[in-house]
Amino acid sequence: MESDAYAYCATLTRDQWAWEFLRRHPGYRRDYQTFIAIWRTLEADYGAPPHRDFSRWKLDPRAYGPLPGDADLAAPTGELCVVEDERVLLECWMGAKWGFYKFPPDPGCIAPGPDELSWRPPPQPAPQVDDACRLDVSFDLALPLPPQLEAAKFRLVSRAAELRRQGVAAPRTVANQRAGWVRMLQMLDGNVPPQAGHDSLRREAQAMMQGGYLDILRLAPASTDTK
Repeated sequence: MESDAYAYCATLTRDQWAWEFLRRHPGYRRDYQTFIAIWRTLEADYGAPPHRDFSRWKLDPRAYGPLPGDADLAAPTGELCVVEDERVLLECWMGAKWGFYKFPPDPGCIAPGPDELSWRPPPQPAPQVDDACRLDVSFDLALPLPPQLEAAKFRLVSRAAELRRQGVAAPRTVANQRAGWVRMLQMLDGNVPPQAGHDSLRREAQAMMQGGYLDILRLAPASTDTK
């Protein structure tokens, strides 16, 4: 790592990497400040979970989304926390807006644990038919599957090796993207000195913060990614 301030990045998981970019998003930070101010006011009036007076809490219109001045929440994937009249509880509304099942984390939190990060599955992008990294494999269900699976595996491994020989990037993993992501975090934090390629790095970092972090969540989680 180029700076001790980013040494913690060496062990971040896929989900934690996505969080590192989202927590720097100005929109998320603004929403969180509005949300947590309302939440703390509700706690002052009705008590903090698990000892809150929820029967009174849920009668307060402040306890429901959307946030003041925000548009209605577009239907997210997964379940929402609703009451009898189908209103969405504020914490669930806020979480769903930014891709979480659970209570939205504080943007000041670094490397939260898995119990604090409960990401909803990100939307899947439209398939790119001409993508060089795509390989379509057909199976004949009238024939035994094991030899077909072995043949498909051989084709996939061979194609990946061919792409590497051509200079095409290998499939992205946390391990092979980590160094670049650290540079992006440094750029977003204003810790990268002026140099060649500065503008390109800034654009990449901004794009990752604005929504590119969802691509991180589409990577396959693997224990080897952090080793």
